[in-house]
Amino acid sequence: MSRWSAALVGNPNTGKTSLFNALTRSYEYVGNWTGVTVEKKVGRLRDHGGLLIDLPGIYSLQPISKDEGVAVQYLIDEQPDAVLNVIDASQLERNLYLTIQLLEYGAPMIIALNMNDVAEGRGYKTKEHVLASRLHVPVVKVNARRNQGIPTLISFMKEGAANKSTAAAVFKVDYGPEVEQAITELVKLMPEVEHLSPRWLALQYIENNKVVQQWVQERSTAAAQAMQRIQADVERQLQDSHTALHLAQHIRTVRMQFIRELLAESISRSEKSSVTLTDRIDAIVTNRWLGIPIFMLVMYLMFKVTFEWIGAPLSDLLEAFFGGPLTDWLTQGLEAIGASEFTRALLVDGILAGVGGVLVFVPQILILFLFISFVEDSGYMARITLVMDRLMEAVGLNGKAFIPFIIGFGCNVPGIMAARTMEQPRERLVTSLLVPFMSCSARLPVYALFAGVFFTSHQALVVLSLYALGIVLTLVLAKLFTKVLMKGEHPIFVIELPPYRMPQWRTLFRSTWEKGKGFVRKAGTLILGGSVLIWLMSYMGPGGFNVDMDNSYLAMVGGIIAPLLAPLGFGTWQAGASLVTGFMAKEIVVSTMNIIYKAPDMTLLAQEIEKAYTPMSAYTFCVFVLLYIPCLATVGVLRKETSSWKWTLFAIGYALVTAYIVALIVRLIGLGLGYV
Repeated sequence: MSRWSAALVGNPNTGKTSLFNALTRSYEYVGNWTGVTVEKKVGRLRDHGGLLIDLPGIYSLQPISKDEGVAVQYLIDEQPDAVLNVIDASQLERNLYLTIQLLEYGAPMIIALNMNDVAEGRGYKTKEHVLASRLHVPVVKVNARRNQGIPTLISFMKEGAANKSTAAAVFKVDYGPEVEQAITELVKLMPEVEHLSPRWLALQYIENNKVVQQWVQERSTAAAQAMQRIQADVERQLQDSHTALHLAQHIRTVRMQFIRELLAESISRSEKSSVTLTDRIDAIVTNRWLGIPIFMLVMYLMFKVTFEWIGAPLSDLLEAFFGGPLTDWLTQGLEAIGASEFTRALLVDGILAGVGGVLVFVPQILILFLFISFVEDSGYMARITLVMDRLMEAVGLNGKAFIPFIIGFGCNVPGIMAARTMEQPRERLVTSLLVPFMSCSARLPVYALFAGVFFTSHQALVVLSLYALGIVLTLVLAKLFTKVLMKGEHPIFVIELPPYRMPQWRTLFRSTWEKGKGFVRKAGTLILGGSVLIWLMSYMGPGGFNVDMDNSYLAMVGGIIAPLLAPLGFGTWQAGASLVTGFMAKEIVVSTMNIIYKAPDMTLLAQEIEKAYTPMSAYTFCVFVLLYIPCLATVGVLRKETSSWKWTLFAIGYALVTAYIVALIVRLIGLGLGYV
């Protein structure tokens, strides 16, 4: 058969993305919290030619957030050949609401019943044959982690896609005479689309699905006006009836009644303790008073492992290789082939010093990502969001906003993109503007360099204080922004708490590598190009080539802003040049310093840094790097997500002003305490 596609749809935290990986033998980012998939992802099914599209995790087809809108738009525009609905066997009542809407959609459908072990642990056993009989679709028990049920799913999807043109929508819920009459009238007015159920479109229309209503409006204004009158009439009829329910409430009530009747037939219950291990752990980690201290302790341990116990020794070994054997081999090789002085300087002092100066921190970054992946996959990340909800609510946001902030610790770009899961437009905007204050992995080499030189015995504590400062400032500014930008909007907070699971090491390592791969790739592209450009600027000046560093173009650029930085304690052209080039990527701050100080290895760079900074000015410099202008990639995604140069330029401007003020305050406090 010709190439076909299936849509993978389900609630958040049903194991949907893990199932996607198992079905396609490909890897996509896996997290364990609401909204992990904010865009559709495509993978080819195992040797069967079909494409599987992983849609965002949603609770219903009535879009509230951007990612729910993506799912509905896809179903209307792309019309997949089959739908694979993954549901959590331990949360059937909630999951089946989306299932009913998908069944009404009319495409060939298969249900993947996941999380059966969790359900059985709670005393529930699902009779999948009863579900299949009542819903008129195949129901397959699966375990994405153990690869169980995968071949059966692929077979059913292939069969469903092949029979799409002849598939009949057998499933139907009776919504009562008033609503059914309205649906019949709406179907007559509905624009015709091949393979798209008019009844489903009619139902979605009267449920106020904005995507569907806009779709109708674009095709026929007259039909849309007539449909609005029909919708208003049936709304009035229901209000006058004995139920006195709004139309959307009536439809939901009918569906929930059907679901409860279905569950009564298809679930058997056994006597089990109502208190699970997850409940016992949650009583501690989500405790009102213990939750945040436990989270801070987890963060502290993460930085101890990253910077002191494991990460630093591994970075030292890598640094010894770059600064020793690799530099010697490269120098000897260039001498053997008779390379020019310019070529030798470019490769050794420019590329190797610049790129190598960043790559030595790869072990620490990979360990940090491994730790974050463990927290995500174990289920603790969702608890952090819940714990932070009270604090976030106090500043006008909700706990879900903390998800983009946490993702921002890895990289601000996906952090901003994750703000799409926020339901309110203004809340999305505020969250996007604040994510750049989260200390991403690109800043990590800067912290590691200065903490390793000036705060050897307290590296974890110093780095933790920088991360905490970013969070505190984010909360303060969130309060200000929400008061100004979110008047009249009330945050909506819905979060799914998945059961705790021991992450699979294979998945953890793949997740860590995927995150770390971006850092390594950046070192081989952007940082490589930036290092060459920076070295050329240090090599050339108004006087020609091979000039003294202090008379180079790089020194001229850094010298322009050096006087402005003097009150902060690092008013040198070297610091200014490093900050200017850091706009491309924050890692380039370290690359620039390697080139400026002509340091072939980190030991010599550390010696030069120790001469140029004091402990106080070093900490202030790190504070400034934490807060000042976002990197080029972050600015680009801000422009894309806000669709506004005004807000993008505002994000750049307010970050720069905030960085200067906070760094100055930190400097003055340090001077007041007797530090220089």
